[in-house]
Amino acid sequence: MMSASQGPVAAEIHARLTAALSPERLVVTDDSERHRGHAGHDARGESHFTVEVVAAAFAGQSRVARQRLVNAALADLLAERVHALAIRARSPDEDDR
Repeated sequence: MMSASQGPVAAEIHARLTAALSPERLVVTDDSERHRGHAGHDARGESHFTVEVVAAAFAGQSRVARQRLVNAALADLLAERVHALAIRARSPDEDDR
C-alpha cells in the first residue's frame, strides 16, 4: 500500500482506512492545492482528497455501499476537517490499476 500524500490528515485517512478495510491497495492523494481559492479550501491545506481503495470488503457491494464503508471510517474527519473526498473503491477482482 502507498500514500501519495504525507501530511497529517492524509496519514490519518490512510491509517483509518487500513484499519477498517484491510485494503490490498490504498492511495491517498491530497488534491487541496488544485482547489486554492475555491469554496471549502482551507488555508491549512489538506481539505480535498482522492482515495483509491482496493479491498475484499467491497466484493458484492454496490458503489453506494462501498462509499458508505469509506465514509463511516472517516466520519469525524469529513465533518470537521475534510471538505471534499473523491472515492474510487474496487474489489480485488475489479482492480485494473
